[in-house]
Amino acid sequence: MNHIERQHAIVIPLALEAAFPLFTPLGEKLWFAEWQPEFIHPVDGTTQTGMVFRTRHGAEETLWSCIDYAPEAHRIRYARVSPATRFVTIDIVCRAESAATTSVSVVYAMTALSPKGESLLAATTHDAFRTSIEHWQTLVTRYAESLPA
Repeated sequence: MNHIERQHAIVIPLALEAAFPLFTPLGEKLWFAEWQPEFIHPVDGTTQTGMVFRTRHGAEETLWSCIDYAPEAHRIRYARVSPATRFVTIDIVCRAESAATTSVSVVYAMTALSPKGESLLAATTHDAFRTSIEHWQTLVTRYAESLPA
């Protein structure tokens, strides 16, 4: 089965300490309306190494685990499996660009688990991945602009 890696970085208009929590499972709910994780452990969704949760997108169910939570380094890593299609690790690292902006590096490593997964990986071109992560930038920027000054 095929394996690919994709990486892209964005800059968001928030200070580092405000930006990093937005990439936790609970934080993502603030800027991505379709993100509705079902927390398995811990049930309150507290971000920690070893947490487990589930998401659904259409008929596809995905199981997630936070495999490395290092808030002091502004880094979070996830492993997720969509049993019918693919296994993915996601590495997110935030760094201060300035006092009011944060660079967010996003790396996905994806392995197909089936012919359908092969098709999904083939569709995840560098351009498609960049477009997807830049959509995150748009959504987070919209969220940041909605915050009180």
